[in-house]
Amino acid sequence: MSNSPDDDRLEELREQKRKELKQRQGGEGDAAERQQAAQEQAEAQREAVLKQHLTDGARQRLNAVEMSKPQVAKQVKQQIVALAQSGRVQDQIDEQQMKELLKELQPDSQSFDIQHR
Repeated sequence: MSNSPDDDRLEELREQKRKELKQRQGGEGDAAERQQAAQEQAEAQREAVLKQHLTDGARQRLNAVEMSKPQVAKQVKQQIVALAQSGRVQDQIDEQQMKELLKELQPDSQSFDIQHR
């Protein structure tokens, strides 16, 4: 059974389509890698700003908060970076100032009064 010219042409088109798909997937992979690299670089810059503007005590307190409440810690980090970039942080933030920042950014904790009858 020999291949007809139509079969050969069909196979050529299929092969061409496969190559195009591979190229597209490779291109998307490159874009994803670039985006990942940009995110890593931005994270490294944020960490550098935090190291520059936080005392050891403040950094330890932030790390402790990050263990229990990662979302709150992320907000605090963003706030500190924004303050530093706007020039509103002159000196380093110490542990007491970190406590105040955490209080401001945490919503009031609700207390439940449980009464037994």
